[in-house]
Amino acid sequence: MMIEDVSRETISRLELYKDLLIKWQRRYNLISPKSIDVLWERHFEDSLQLLRYISYECNTIVDLGSGAGLPGMVLAIAATHRPQVTLIESDTNKCIFLENVSRETKVDVKIINGRIESAKNIRGDLIVARGLASLSKLFEYSEPLIKKNATLLFLKGERFENEVQEAKIKWNFDLEIFSSLTDSTGRILKIKNLQRDSIND
Repeated sequence: MMIEDVSRETISRLELYKDLLIKWQRRYNLISPKSIDVLWERHFEDSLQLLRYISYECNTIVDLGSGAGLPGMVLAIAATHRPQVTLIESDTNKCIFLENVSRETKVDVKIINGRIESAKNIRGDLIVARGLASLSKLFEYSEPLIKKNATLLFLKGERFENEVQEAKIKWNFDLEIFSSLTDSTGRILKIKNLQRDSIND
C-alpha cells in the first residue's frame, strides 16, 4: 500500500504530520536534513508499505525506537482497523513532537519516553522497527514484548543477509523476505516464531 492507495482522510492527516515534521525539524534533528525534500517517498511511503503485511487480527503494534514516528505513527494514521500503537522513544524532544502529532491529527497512540529495555507491561501482536539496530539486537529488544504468535516487521538495508546469518547463531525464527517498494537495495523482513537457541545462547 502506498500514498495513492490510502483514503483522503489519511492523506490529509499525513499532510498535517508532514507540516509538523518540517516545522519541528528546524529546531530538532528529527530526520536526516537531506531527506526533507523527499519526505513522502523516503519516510511516509517507506512506512506505508508495511500495511500490506499487517493482518486485521493485529490489535497491538509496538514501534521500537520510534524517533519521529517512523513507521509507527504512519501506521497508526493509515491502518483502517485502528490497532493500538505504542511508540517507544528515549529522546524526550521527539516524544513531545509525537504527542503534538497525535493531538493535531486526532490519532490516539501510546508514547513511552524511555529506553526499550525499561518498557514494562507492553506486549504487541506486531513489533516494527526502521533503521534502529542490527537484527540480533532487535530480537533482544523484541523478546520481552511479543505476544504469542506475534509477527516482527523490520525495514532493512543492503546488509540484511549478514544480519540474518549473525542472528541465526543465537535465535531460531521463521523468515520471509520482501523487496522494498521505495529502495532498490532495501528489504522487509517478516519474522514469526522467534525463540532463543538454547544450545548457542
